[in-house]
Amino acid sequence: MVDYANTEIAFKMRSNGELRRAEWLFELLGHPGLVKVGSRTALWALRQGLPIQGLVRQTVFRQFCGGETMDECAPVIQRMKGFGVHSILDYSVEGKERESDFVRTAQVTIDALRFSAQHPGVPLGVFKPTGLGRIALWEKVSAQRGLNIEEQSEWERVRHRVQNVCLAARNARVPLMFDAEESWMQDAADDLCLEMMRLHNRERVWVYNTVQMYRHDRLAYVQSCIEMSEKEGFKVGFKVVRGAYMEKERERAESLGYPSPIQPDKTATDQDYDRAIELLLEHLDRTALVAGTHNEESCRKLVALMGSRKIPASDARVWFSQLYGMSDNLSFNLAAEGYNVVKYLPFGPVADVMPYLIRRAEENTSIGGQTGRELRLIRQELKRRKR
Repeated sequence: MVDYANTEIAFKMRSNGELRRAEWLFELLGHPGLVKVGSRTALWALRQGLPIQGLVRQTVFRQFCGGETMDECAPVIQRMKGFGVHSILDYSVEGKERESDFVRTAQVTIDALRFSAQHPGVPLGVFKPTGLGRIALWEKVSAQRGLNIEEQSEWERVRHRVQNVCLAARNARVPLMFDAEESWMQDAADDLCLEMMRLHNRERVWVYNTVQMYRHDRLAYVQSCIEMSEKEGFKVGFKVVRGAYMEKERERAESLGYPSPIQPDKTATDQDYDRAIELLLEHLDRTALVAGTHNEESCRKLVALMGSRKIPASDARVWFSQLYGMSDNLSFNLAAEGYNVVKYLPFGPVADVMPYLIRRAEENTSIGGQTGRELRLIRQELKRRKR
């Protein structure tokens, strides 16, 4: 049994000063109105060139990011590895539209995979499909609308970048995850990811997709991919998450008048999340799983399933995943019991990572009880240390 309430293990890596700073930050995140105004103001100030990068870097950036460069992340990676917790280098630069930005992101992703190959504490890689091409283009391909000559050429360049990144992952022997995004661009990413799985996942899983279980069609999609892999002789990998774009999805569906892709309620999301985990474990001979969750009950269920199926805690086909700066009670206590645990470790220039940080701050205010749990555990550990 894993004791997720053990704050001594959960925060062993953190100094008293780091815990007090985290306590202050999560107190702020407990006020949605303040977060909304503050995050937008900070983004505006950075765009205007106002000197606030130092403040951002010492607060929210320091809590949720490893550094501005891979080298800056190295001490964090080593520090966590000392407690059995691994890292995924996540180049968290979002919302770019220029071809030069996409070329740069592809190269940084390849560099991160090569860096990971040299660092045992970084066993997996990740990239965001819209980091390699315009979201409007992904959307148009997903909707199967005809591309003009210029767009066709642009799409071929996007495909080429994706192919190069996947090949680099296989050459570096670092499995790579496609991140999930909004439903209106996801079909194109799914198709391209499946193509890469067919190409690279013959002997083992080098390419993973990510499925957001707040969508009511994702369980059927996982099932169909497993069936396809059995017929065609390749393996499939999935990172399973509940999801991050629910409000945006509902608002878009309502404004454009199409059926919402979102589950009717959280219970349905939880049920599909659990079933997807079970399904992948049932076919572990040809699947691999990264369980992305900040939900203690989901961790308990996966631990129990692994036990009932006699799957060793250290089985390389099963990973637990959380975000850096959050849910250390899950990550470090699971790792202490020998389970494979990996933290997403975002990096990138402070100004460029701001959209990610804003999303992270707003998600903390919207995920039921997340901020409260973080605060309670931090305060519990500070009291324990004082005693």
